[in-house]
Amino acid sequence: MTIGLSVNGRRVEVEAEETKPLLSVLREDLGLRGSRFGCGAEQCGACMVLVDGAPVTACTREIGSVAGRSVTTVESPTLERLRQAFVDEQAGQCGYCLSGILVSAAALLKEKPSPSRQEIVQALDRHLCRCGVHNRIVRAIQRAAAEPRR
Repeated sequence: MTIGLSVNGRRVEVEAEETKPLLSVLREDLGLRGSRFGCGAEQCGACMVLVDGAPVTACTREIGSVAGRSVTTVESPTLERLRQAFVDEQAGQCGYCLSGILVSAAALLKEKPSPSRQEIVQALDRHLCRCGVHNRIVRAIQRAAAEPRR
């Protein structure tokens, strides 16, 4: 079956069963490997992407459910400001969780351009990170929020 959608602002069509996980389509069919497979049970956030601007887990979401919709992954040029802030703050060690955190942060900043520390922590609550860089992650999001949009 041919399924059309927009990925990172570009219209694509993929040949896939409509029950194939969105994460598998992104990684295997489209070569977008930034989103990670973590738990496979919507519990860790490593697979998080934006669908029509809202953060969703991609590990169990079927590609058929996003037909005709807009999907944004960590590779999107729209996340460059956030990615750079994470680099500047050295907000990652292993980096496995960061793709999901970045897209959740992008959704938060779109909704609340100047979020409080508590709003950032709450927006990232569903993400599991074992590296212990939580304070740096929060600082990176605050840095991105403070920088002028390009």
